Amino acid sequence: MSASTFVPYNDNLEQKQENEDEIIDSVVASMMRVNTRVFDKHRHAKRDAHAKCHGVLTGHVTVYGNLPAHLAQGVFARPATYPVVIRLSTAPGDIHSDKLPSPRGMAIKMLGVDGPQFLPNRQDAKTQDLLLVNHPVIAFGHAAAYLKTQKLLEKHADDPDMVRRIVAALARGGSKALHALGIDNPVVDTLGAPNNHILGETFFSMAAVRYGDYVAKLCAAPLSDNVRALTGQPLGDDADDSALRNLVVDFFNGQGAEYELRAQLLTDIDKMPVEDASIEWPQEDSPYQPVAKLTIPAQQAFSPARRVFADDVLSFNPWHCIEAHRPMGSIMRARIKAYEASSRFRHEMNAQPRIEIDDIGQVPD
Repeated sequence: MSASTFVPYNDNLEQKQENEDEIIDSVVASMMRVNTRVFDKHRHAKRDAHAKCHGVLTGHVTVYGNLPAHLAQGVFARPATYPVVIRLSTAPGDIHSDKLPSPRGMAIKMLGVDGPQFLPNRQDAKTQDLLLVNHPVIAFGHAAAYLKTQKLLEKHADDPDMVRRIVAALARGGSKALHALGIDNPVVDTLGAPNNHILGETFFSMAAVRYGDYVAKLCAAPLSDNVRALTGQPLGDDADDSALRNLVVDFFNGQGAEYELRAQLLTDIDKMPVEDASIEWPQEDSPYQPVAKLTIPAQQAFSPARRVFADDVLSFNPWHCIEAHRPMGSIMRARIKAYEASSRFRHEMNAQPRIEIDDIGQVPD
């Protein structure tokens, strides 16, 4: 594919929804009420999403050489190696058993990144965060649709059985349960997510980001044979509440892993909308193309010090980014307020500093 195939980045690709600021404020207010209730339950503040951690890893991203011009953009503009810290997680904002199918996450913080940061208060930072989930789309792909889901979760926040049903419906594609509760979106029907080994998953940005001169979605896909062999491997019937953590710890005790970072560039704004992250961009029109390799060596993946550092001190945020990779679309605009509010609450309530690391040696063993 030639560079002329891809839609150039410009500010007009984004169009705010009617009353979007008020909708986002309502989403954030609901999230904070739920955060407070979760804190009162655990006496410890959790992330409003991806609260449960399954492993904290360090490694490095190596950008491939000789990338074509349309892929050699932003942090991938030239061959380079970036240290990274990675947090593996499950999507809900509370702690549930790993027996429950649920979207899984891979958050990557790249260090030593050059280029102006997008947020004005981060101009001294040298990091680029990639927040990825093991599904290519978000079921409710814009702020107004997501507010319905958030209100539903808030309504049932004190009813663990109902929350589990909602999360299970999202993960298994059981959308009728959500439709009956007033959530009607056909994309929910595509969210079947078997309860598989987390290390065999492919993780997606779901929403669009600026990709230098272009626009893209990103993913991290298993590359080395040992993690490719885990793709689609279900958890056993004897899986316990911490099955995913146990699998991650056991795996990295004796071996490393490789994943490949890939970019899917925007080619058609009508078929590949920026504003609705519930619509999957067709890969037959624009396939994911390799840009870098993520290498994770063998290590202790869940030491107490490392878990506390990742859960309580670090923040992973799609808006922790350089200008060349700023998030795009309604859901991403909602996240700029949501992530800041959640992070501030979590750090204040847990009496922990909020730092942005600049050296991988700051991550404890």
